[in-house]
Amino acid sequence: MSEDDSIEDLTSKVFRIVAENGKEGILQSELWKRLDLTSRDGSRLSIRLERRSLIKREKVLENGRWTYKLIAIKLPVDTSCIEQAPCLTCPVEHMCSVDGTVSPNTCVLIENWILNEISSPEQLINISAESKKHAPARS
Repeated sequence: MSEDDSIEDLTSKVFRIVAENGKEGILQSELWKRLDLTSRDGSRLSIRLERRSLIKREKVLENGRWTYKLIAIKLPVDTSCIEQAPCLTCPVEHMCSVDGTVSPNTCVLIENWILNEISSPEQLINISAESKKHAPARS
């Protein structure tokens, strides 16, 4: 493996860790400790990711010292919310259209899937009782 390949592997690893921390980000100093990197090498990697518009570096004061918080700009897409969608395996999907006899507007499979997703504990969207009162009735 060439030096360029190992730098790319390390750059990918840094981005993956930053992305795992989501919108909260991670302190640059914490990241370098986790990866056992020098501050100089770590800074170079973060600047490389910033130039690629993958992360942003925000200067922050942490425990009386200046450091950077690294925050992912482009987070990887999470497809887990649609992996169980009934449309992916629906036997009548080819006949489905908004104004057809088979329609996503009246599909019981879609309705059940959505209700199941909303009630699952991993669901990020929290629908309050108040918003449920104002939801349109199902016909």
